[in-house]
Amino acid sequence: MSQAVLELEGVSKSYRTHLSLRKYWILRDLSLVVRDGEIFGFIGPNGAGKTTTIKLALGLLHPDAGAIRLFGLDASRREARRQVGFLPENPYFYDYLTGSEFLDFHARLFGIRSPERRRRVADLLERVGLGNRGDRQLRHYSKGMLQRIGLAQALVNDPRLVILDEPMSGLDPIGRREVRDLILELKASGRTIFFSTHILSDTEMICDRVGMLVRGSLKAVGTVEDLLRGETPPYWEVTLRGMGAEALPCGRVVSRHDDRLLVRVESRRDLHQLLTSLERAGALLVSVAPARRSLEDLLLREVRGADAGAAGPAIDKSADGGGIRHAG
Repeated sequence: MSQAVLELEGVSKSYRTHLSLRKYWILRDLSLVVRDGEIFGFIGPNGAGKTTTIKLALGLLHPDAGAIRLFGLDASRREARRQVGFLPENPYFYDYLTGSEFLDFHARLFGIRSPERRRRVADLLERVGLGNRGDRQLRHYSKGMLQRIGLAQALVNDPRLVILDEPMSGLDPIGRREVRDLILELKASGRTIFFSTHILSDTEMICDRVGMLVRGSLKAVGTVEDLLRGETPPYWEVTLRGMGAEALPCGRVVSRHDDRLLVRVESRRDLHQLLTSLERAGALLVSVAPARRSLEDLLLREVRGADAGAAGPAIDKSADGGGIRHAG
């Protein structure tokens, strides 16, 4: 089993509004392990507590209860945090600094000496595709270029763990593709990546494991395949020939071409009824294709369950978790 890079054990966090005696819980009994060398996607709706979790992991906030460890050390220890690179959701960029000056400034904060700083800044600019933009002021960078220089800043200390808060937020499809490729390159170079997002298609494409946070509670952890395994398809698409739409016992015609119909049915009962009618009518069944459930379907179900006050136990289907884990 690979080493734990980030561990949160029974972490809870609350806050009080101004002059309020009532305590509002952001996180409740959150336990999570991110392992060495993996890309871990932390998903959930806005306000679920993802950014709060990241701030706690970085020591920017302190929990009401629970323990947080980086590389086996208490997360408050400086030697642990020095091995972490971080890109916040809304980073502040000094508009009149050039890309090179911006990275040099952050390298100085880590105490990196001048010859090494120059080499590292040049290497990072090349790595994020800004090798010929280092002398341009940041106010002239596009959104995608700013996101890439932000990623370069997160790597300036050569970290073992890279934490990214909504790294694809506000990017166009090309920019999102570039950031995904950079994340995959980081993994290939041996780094661990923990990133929060609500863009679930990106999560499905690149993550080794996923954690789903809803209203401060962890609802599921595991690979995308494990989380979606056993989920009933939301509908089936049946392609048939030799039967008119008026003879269909159920389902909805999605398209037709000559004597071929594409019909959508939304329950196993309707699917069985349709297939039985085809046999009786002597029609030809061309194909039956179940729709694939997505992380979006799973997340929406959990959010609706939480909104209705009927959220169930958290599920841990990760390779090292095994079985069902109750959060409470």
